Amino acid sequence: MEIEFDAIYIVWLREVKKYFRAKERILSSLAMPLFWFLIFGSSMRYTINVGSNIDYSTFLAPGIIAMALLFTSIFSGVSVIWDREFGFLKEMLVAPVSRLSIVIGRSLGGATTAVIQGTIIMILAILLGVKLSFFSIIVLIPLMILISLGFVSLGITIASLMDTVEGFQLIMNFIVMPMFFLSGALFQINNLPNIFKIFVYIDPMTYGVEALRYVATGGFSSIPFYVSLSFVILFSALTSIIGAYAFSRRK
Repeated sequence: MEIEFDAIYIVWLREVKKYFRAKERILSSLAMPLFWFLIFGSSMRYTINVGSNIDYSTFLAPGIIAMALLFTSIFSGVSVIWDREFGFLKEMLVAPVSRLSIVIGRSLGGATTAVIQGTIIMILAILLGVKLSFFSIIVLIPLMILISLGFVSLGITIASLMDTVEGFQLIMNFIVMPMFFLSGALFQINNLPNIFKIFVYIDPMTYGVEALRYVATGGFSSIPFYVSLSFVILFSALTSIIGAYAFSRRK
């Protein structure tokens, strides 16, 4: 059992070190969320009324944090393909540890880097005028971890089924952007036509955004918090199981 925990820690540490060593990756992954928050948020804060005495920047901040989590989490799965192409994955798989330990280590590593990205966005939002209570900040961190674990596992699942980086990126482009735009990160889902609400409610990111928004704003949400939290927990558990199975079946 001890060797399994050691394996999880080593794989997690490797993912975190890779993240900090690739400084251009940190900057590039922050560019898009900051663009949306600074440009879109600043230009629309006085023209969009979300009600409940909440300005648009405060409404938008949880959605941008969720965006950072989504992008960083899912694209962390590409490391599975890179490791396979360079032969490192084969060396890991012949080690005297279970594949489940390797998946857990990768998932925790990817979730850690995603939460770091989300925390950076949260700090920048505070510096730009978004008001978050100390309690909200404390609750947001574990919630970001839970959301990240679900999307990291989804990335690992897809990467385990792909043979090339190009194929992975192609699939991701068809998944990530629709998930983001349909999640309500930029707008209230209550105002959408019913036909669009169908797609919004089957989008797992919707519930992550709504859970973050509820905590960040002190109760403002289009979906009850217990529903959002339950869905996030279920999604994370389900994708973790599927990701572990897909990875273990890969030869």
